[in-house]
Amino acid sequence: MMSWANFERERDADIVIVGGGSAGALLAARLSEKPDSRVLLIEAGEEAADPDIWNPAAWPALQGRGYDWDHRTEPQAGTAGRVHRWARGRVVGGSSCLHAMGYMRGHPRDFQAWVDATGDNRWSWDELLPAFRAIEDHPLGCNGLYGKGGPMPVHLPADEVSPVARAFIEAGASLGLPRLEGHNSGEMIGVTPNSLNIRDGRRVTVADAWLTPAVRGRENLTILTGSRVRRLNLASNRVRGLEIAGRQGPVEILADQIVLCAGALESPALLMRSGIGPHDMLDTAGVGCLIDMPEVGRNLQDHLLGAGNLYAARRPVPPSRLQHSESMAYMRADGFTGTGQPEIVVGCGIAPIVSERFQAPSAGTAYSLLFGITHPMSRGSVRISGPELDDRLIIDPAYLQSGRDRALFRQALEAARTIGHRDELAGWRERELLPGSLNSAADMDDFIAQSVITHHHPCGTCRMGKDPDAVVDADLRLKALDNLFVVDASIMPSLTAGPIHAAVLAIAETFARSRA
Repeated sequence: MMSWANFERERDADIVIVGGGSAGALLAARLSEKPDSRVLLIEAGEEAADPDIWNPAAWPALQGRGYDWDHRTEPQAGTAGRVHRWARGRVVGGSSCLHAMGYMRGHPRDFQAWVDATGDNRWSWDELLPAFRAIEDHPLGCNGLYGKGGPMPVHLPADEVSPVARAFIEAGASLGLPRLEGHNSGEMIGVTPNSLNIRDGRRVTVADAWLTPAVRGRENLTILTGSRVRRLNLASNRVRGLEIAGRQGPVEILADQIVLCAGALESPALLMRSGIGPHDMLDTAGVGCLIDMPEVGRNLQDHLLGAGNLYAARRPVPPSRLQHSESMAYMRADGFTGTGQPEIVVGCGIAPIVSERFQAPSAGTAYSLLFGITHPMSRGSVRISGPELDDRLIIDPAYLQSGRDRALFRQALEAARTIGHRDELAGWRERELLPGSLNSAADMDDFIAQSVITHHHPCGTCRMGKDPDAVVDADLRLKALDNLFVVDASIMPSLTAGPIHAAVLAIAETFARSRA
């Protein structure tokens, strides 16, 4: 790996990648495969060192530690005025070091929405399949559907699945939900243990998978940690350089191409600090508007989960041997036997998982059924409050502002309770603790508002599209500039049905292939 001392002396690169999270780490490995292309990866955090990161069962406890950005939202009218903490990784490997390790590609119709937005079939399920296969080391690989030998393991849990989760799966199947081999075949409606990015009982981060010792040893790759990009300096229709603040002191880096991989919050924030964004937002933040792009920072989306439909256990619940959230049942909102693109989800938590508004029972005495919707219509925004790195981000996800979202959430809660009261779970269920008696839609809405928590899937704030207001085009180039690209969750026009991590990796792999 090229030393920073040598890099600083040269003061330029062919490609600068801003953000060493899931997309950035993958791209650093892939784009540095060309030995004549000098690549600089800039990450605000440090290398991962906390041993708990690699313990799958420890993931909930990682939030709030020093490598978590630990953002706060604005108070949300749709969730009883609550402020939500948003965990985001500030570490090489990004949020792949913090999340629950679920690997779900999404449903084919999720990606058809991307095709419709861009007019480009590259973003379809069929044309993304080669990227997904390249990512994966799947136990059912080499069948044309899943990958084999890729950097990221996809674990299909078997013997280690909790007996509570097994009973949950049986309950779902008794209602008519198909039994699936995983969530990644293109059929998501059904019930199955969650596919996980785990190997030999350990979390595998994107840094573990792609930034191997061999990759880090490349002479043309520099990884600069503990450094943030303050702003992009523009010249005509190009980015001329990047102002960096870090241990090396303030410095400007010149580059031929810049790829933003800082995520759904920090990528639009960097654009706005650089004078690229909605004119009114920039004026309010005290930043001169150089390029008026009204959609930068808008279209913010996130999945919520109700936490939860809580049950006291008849007998001690064994600790999860995986990561607590062991099975997700996707379904249509109007019943358990429909097909197609899912609308709601119910998950089985092998722990008493509740929001901060409720008191959780002791571990081992209760379990939770989580519930949510797959494609929320509510749209929020992120904006900067000032021109400097330490000025806080104003995050307003506009949770549950859509009447359709609230109606679907009520159906998701009903589905969770239907599953939770089935005979297949009778051996574990002593009684329902939450929500208790609900006598009206208003009662349901109130409980949902108190119970929902983020599923940690923010996206959409630099959306791709063919319409004039879209931030990036189908090639992921910022429309106003020739040499700036955005490659992370912010470019997603709409959410995939489940966790978005697999889709983010496929976005990055697809972009890497376009640069080959």
